[in-house]
Amino acid sequence: MATITERTATDGTKRYRAEVRLKGYPRQTASFKRLTDAKKWIQDTESAIREGRHFKTVEAKKHSFAEMVDRYIKAELPKYNEKEQRERKSKLLWWRDKLGVYSLADITPPLIVECRDTLAETRAPATVVRYLAALSHAFKITVNEWQWVQENPAKKVTRPTEPDGRVRWLDDDERQRLLAACQESSNNWLYMCVILALSSGMRLSELMNLRWSDLDLKEGFLILHKTKNGTKRRVPLSGLGLSLLKEHSKVRRLDSNLLFPSKDPLKPINIRSAFQYALERAGIENFHWHDLRHSTASYLAMNNASMAEIAEILGHKTLSMVKRYSHLSDGHVSNVVASMNAKIFGGV
Repeated sequence: MATITERTATDGTKRYRAEVRLKGYPRQTASFKRLTDAKKWIQDTESAIREGRHFKTVEAKKHSFAEMVDRYIKAELPKYNEKEQRERKSKLLWWRDKLGVYSLADITPPLIVECRDTLAETRAPATVVRYLAALSHAFKITVNEWQWVQENPAKKVTRPTEPDGRVRWLDDDERQRLLAACQESSNNWLYMCVILALSSGMRLSELMNLRWSDLDLKEGFLILHKTKNGTKRRVPLSGLGLSLLKEHSKVRRLDSNLLFPSKDPLKPINIRSAFQYALERAGIENFHWHDLRHSTASYLAMNNASMAEIAEILGHKTLSMVKRYSHLSDGHVSNVVASMNAKIFGGV
C-alpha cells in the first residue's frame, strides 16, 4: 500500500510526503517537491523491496567509504605482517582521500575508473594494479563479512597490463665472486645469510626474522611464520646452508632468540650495507638482495624443478609469479616431450 500526502511548507511551497507499506517490511517514507518525483519513488521503492534490493541499498547509504577503510585498517590489517600492513594502509588511505566523502552506495565502477586513471598518470602499471587490489579486497570483506554493500564495484574495473617481471640472477662466475667477497666481509654473518638466501629462496625479511625456535636442525627444516602472503611456510635445509646453521647454533647469543640479532637483542642486524659493499668488491652491477631469490628460482628451473615445485618452495600461491622462469627449463621440457615420443612411437 502506498500513499502521498500533500503539505504546504512555511514558505508557501508544496511538499509531497510519500509512504510505502508492504506487509512484512518496515514502513518507508520520503518527501519531495514534485508530485511526479513522489510517484516515481513509490514505484521504484515497491519494486526494489519485492526484488530484495531496497534494504541492501539502504545499508550501503548508511556507511561512508571512509568508514569502510577505517574499519578495514583496524580489523583486517593486523592479520598481515608489518611490511604488508604498511603497504596496504598507504594505498587504502590514498583511496580514502579520493573517495572518503562518498557513501558506499555512491561508489561505482566509473568513479573508481576516474581515480585509476588519475593514479596511472604518476604511477607505473604494476603499482596501479596493487592499489586496485587493495581496494578490491577491502570491498570483498565489506560484501562477504560486513554485508554493507551487495557487490564489489572494484571487480568491474579493468586493471592495467603489467610488464614482465624483472629477472636478474647470478651466473656461475658472479656467484663465485660474490661468495668470495662475502667470506672476506667484516660482517661475520653475511656469507651465511647469502648462502641461506640462495639455497632456500627466503626473502630478507623472512631470513632476518628467523628465531631459533623456528629451526629443526636435526630434521633439516625451518618454519617461516611471518611471510609476505601471511601464510606459514616450511623451508627444507640441506648442504652448506644446514652445515653453517649447525655451526652457528654452537655460538648463539643467550640474550636473544633471533638467529641474527643486532646490539639490541630484540632487533635483527641490518645487513644491507655489508651486502652492497660485497657486490662492489665482486664487481657485480644492477643487483639487489631480492635478486638472490630470483637466482634460487632460476637454479631450480635449470635443475628440472617444475613450476609448481618452484612456487611451493618460494611460497607463491599461484604459478603466475614463477612463469618468468619457464624459459630456463625449456630444455628440460623438450627432453620430456622427446622421451614421451620415443616411448610411444619408437626411435623414428
